[in-house]
Amino acid sequence: MQQYDSAVRNGVSRAVRVESWGGPEALALQDVPEPRAGDGQIRVRVTAAGLNPMDWFMTADAETAARFGLSLPAGFGTDYAGVVDQVGAGVSGYAVGDRVFGAALSRAVADHVVLDADGNIASGIAHHTPDGVDDRTAAALSIAGSTAAAALDVLGLGPDDTVLVGGAGGGVGVFAVQLARMAGARVIGTGSPSSAEYLRSLGAEPVAYGEGLADRVRALGVGAVTAALDLHGTDTVQVARVLGVPDGRICTIAGQVDGVHAANGANAGPEALEHIARLVAAGRLRVPIAASFPVEDIRAAVELQAARHVRGKVVVDLVPQP
Repeated sequence: MQQYDSAVRNGVSRAVRVESWGGPEALALQDVPEPRAGDGQIRVRVTAAGLNPMDWFMTADAETAARFGLSLPAGFGTDYAGVVDQVGAGVSGYAVGDRVFGAALSRAVADHVVLDADGNIASGIAHHTPDGVDDRTAAALSIAGSTAAAALDVLGLGPDDTVLVGGAGGGVGVFAVQLARMAGARVIGTGSPSSAEYLRSLGAEPVAYGEGLADRVRALGVGAVTAALDLHGTDTVQVARVLGVPDGRICTIAGQVDGVHAANGANAGPEALEHIARLVAAGRLRVPIAASFPVEDIRAAVELQAARHVRGKVVVDLVPQP
């Protein structure tokens, strides 16, 4: 087994742990035994971990945690970026020192994560980080990027489309708006009035959410809205129906509506994240980092992310970043 300088202290590593289900107050940074990569596995020295709504949603209560296969004590966070520092026997395609990013379900906010080299989100997934993509940005890609890609696959947008994106300024919206524009679609993005310039910077035509949304969309003079993506709940679904969008061209990610498609990151194509990472490296897709926190401030980071008013992504640093 190869090994890389990994900041292990006498066989002890650090991880954010959940000892009881609940909110940010349940999170604690603890010393844990150093994990080791076994046969067919790699270990990653995590440098940064990106936060997503699913992170705190999964650990909020016992019933939800059980649906995701979690039990106490549990880890926290899913998106990560870092450097491979151990490679187990039988592994090909990874070497010590490789920069990688990916997902490790509810255990990414830790000094180290151990992943199956040919794994899934539960056992861990690693993608090579392209040159030109820093670790904070790479740590923000996996869940939001794959979710946006899966949802847009459902909608099949093209140059003749006008798509209404509800919650366009959030973590998934950052990707969905830009990818929809790359497909040639016109994008109307809902958000607060204060987010209008931010949404324009992503390529969306901003419109304030809330009561009267359908009338405000019509007032933009955009013609027929042909597709809709609800990134927050189900309110945008109902407005899309009022605007005449057929159910077959509406998609949700955080709510269930009879007759309407629901998508999540697990539905994304196998090359979706590599494609997104290449777009970032080429400067064609922007990933705004709204805030970063040292891992010691994990509770404050989660409180900010859970408020759902962040423009872009929140990232936790396991290693100080430039």
